[in-house]
Amino acid sequence: MATSQTISVDQEASDEAGLRKIIHVDMDAFFASVEQRDEPELRGKPLAVGGSSGRGVVAAASYEARAFGVRSAMPSARAVRLCPQLLFRKPRFDVYRGVSEQIRAIFRDYTPHVEPLSLDEAYLDVTHDLRGIGSATRIAQEIRRRVREETQLTASAGVSYNKFLAKLASDQNKPDGLCVIRPGEGAQFVASLPVSRFHGVGPRGAEKMAALGIRTGADLAAHDLPFLRAHFGSFAEYLFRAARGIDLRQVRANRERKSVGGERTFFENIVDPDELRGTMDRIVDIVWERIERAGAPGAPVQGRTVTLKLRYADFRTLTRARSVSPCVADKAMFASLGRSLLEEMMPLPQPVRLMGLTLSSLQREPQAESGGGTDGQLLLL
Repeated sequence: MATSQTISVDQEASDEAGLRKIIHVDMDAFFASVEQRDEPELRGKPLAVGGSSGRGVVAAASYEARAFGVRSAMPSARAVRLCPQLLFRKPRFDVYRGVSEQIRAIFRDYTPHVEPLSLDEAYLDVTHDLRGIGSATRIAQEIRRRVREETQLTASAGVSYNKFLAKLASDQNKPDGLCVIRPGEGAQFVASLPVSRFHGVGPRGAEKMAALGIRTGADLAAHDLPFLRAHFGSFAEYLFRAARGIDLRQVRANRERKSVGGERTFFENIVDPDELRGTMDRIVDIVWERIERAGAPGAPVQGRTVTLKLRYADFRTLTRARSVSPCVADKAMFASLGRSLLEEMMPLPQPVRLMGLTLSSLQREPQAESGGGTDGQLLLL
């Protein structure tokens, strides 16, 4: 287990300087850890949550499995080749959601400013905490202790004066670790990190940077904004600030959800058009149920854009989208748009291994008797 590490921080001084006190909490191997907690004989063994069939995908991996190179989103067949003794368990999302709510309830004991990113991680702004503790480091320590006691799970946490640094810090001493970055030390901390640690820089982005001689935060900070714009376009401003440890984003308790969707990976490639149409209908049912759950009483979620995603046998992925005005009114309209997009892609050049459908450009339905103030407001979840 990693031990807690603190790069000393004076949180009171950060508040006086107009900076924020931000904590990023990230559960350790969340899905796999829940399975190991509920099934003790799995503890200490390499475990993957996901499908074990030929078309299965790893949704989460325990740290014992990660030691063999097993990672989330990896095809299960490859994971087994890397770790022949790998054990599989099917996902239990209802259980994970219940545990996630339990953890978020702990967060809300300290601040109403909680921005969930997923079931297993969230930002907290504790600049003015509800318990008057005053120290973000102490709050992070207390939250981690309570999570362990109340859920029998471990969490890692990062503490800093902005979201970007707090998220980097939470990953620094995983699992079960704590890292704190004080005001003024952000640029120094970022300088030594590989750019692949930066949120939004994927493998291809890291390769492109390496070709330009950019491998660390210090390398990135050595280039001016015109250079970054020439090579990275609109992503340049983010990279310029990140290399200097700058992030002006606020923690948003009511984080806007941009889309609702679902996809299905097939056990065998599908080439028959009628079978694809039948699959489309089943995906519509699944996604529309999620759309209904995403709404609030009296304010059902609506969206303007329907996107179809197809992944072919050679792993090439194509998407087609259609936007309407006004919004998609009901399930029948959603289904009609999805089917229309599918028909436009026929005949298919090769068999399909995955299909997905998404509703985006979400907003709340205007309420005629709301008393004002909500018309046109985006759906906040």
